[in-house]
Amino acid sequence: MDHWTTSHDRVLAQRHAEGWMFLIEAARDIRTTGAIAPSSTALARALTEPVRAQAGRPLNILEAGAGTGAVTRTLIGQLSPGSRLDIAEANPRFADRLHRLAVTHPRLAGHGQQVHLHTRRVEDLDPNRRYDVVVSGLPFANFTPGQVTTIMDRYLQLLHPGGTLTYFAYLGTRRARALLASRAQVRRHQAVEEVLAAYQRRYATGCWTVWANLPPARVWQLTTPQPAVPHPARAEAGARR
Repeated sequence: MDHWTTSHDRVLAQRHAEGWMFLIEAARDIRTTGAIAPSSTALARALTEPVRAQAGRPLNILEAGAGTGAVTRTLIGQLSPGSRLDIAEANPRFADRLHRLAVTHPRLAGHGQQVHLHTRRVEDLDPNRRYDVVVSGLPFANFTPGQVTTIMDRYLQLLHPGGTLTYFAYLGTRRARALLASRAQVRRHQAVEEVLAAYQRRYATGCWTVWANLPPARVWQLTTPQPAVPHPARAEAGARR
């Protein structure tokens, strides 16, 4: 049996285990788990595009709501020397799995200090830290509008000027909820979409649909504004006053 075959078998076994873990956690609390399957490779690549776009630069990266680590593995594979990845995962069972991933991933051999796991909500992270990229896996559709506003404001607070946030939403959730959910849940979901739309109108710099995921998803990229640079002539005139 060659090395490729054994590696492929390990990947399949890992994905099978992650799939079952997601189903178990969804049965415990679908509201906070937010999915019944891990993110696909295609979704993970779309969410981590801002990291690849800055390949070679040392980056401070935050992943919130990492789940079983489908996106985390992609991020670890893209870490350049000097980069740091903070992971915020409030579910203790997911956090245990992420810890094992961080200590066993071959890319981190001798560089374990690049990854830091926080078993807490993103709202409870140190507000004084700043990140170049924030990747969110949190299930916004399951939260209240007030919770979504709090989380989005914290993301923007944690980003450097010019920093990038990526997050995703599953396609078809509005139609499914209209058929299956109560009127109160439908109104809450619509209100959450309106909250997110307001942030998109102000900060969005990209949007992609990922069909190769269960279910298909739309990825949004938001970028915080850079500080205004004064025009040289105006700056000189101001200095003479």
